[in-house]
Amino acid sequence: MSTTTYSVIGMTCGHCEGSVRSEVAKLDGVTGIEVSAAAGRLTVTSTAELDDAAVLAAVDEAGYSATRA
Repeated sequence: MSTTTYSVIGMTCGHCEGSVRSEVAKLDGVTGIEVSAAAGRLTVTSTAELDDAAVLAAVDEAGYSATRA
């Protein structure tokens, strides 16, 4: 099991959190997602090491930008 945290820029509300959660949940191996607009954080738990590029692309697809924290 692997847990990785990302800083997300641009989220302001619960809808933003839901958009990010929805896109990241589409990635293979994801078992848990915690998103906080207030903290600007995304924490992803997965069965194996995730490809950072895939997570960042999913956040981008939701309309935000992110970096690994």
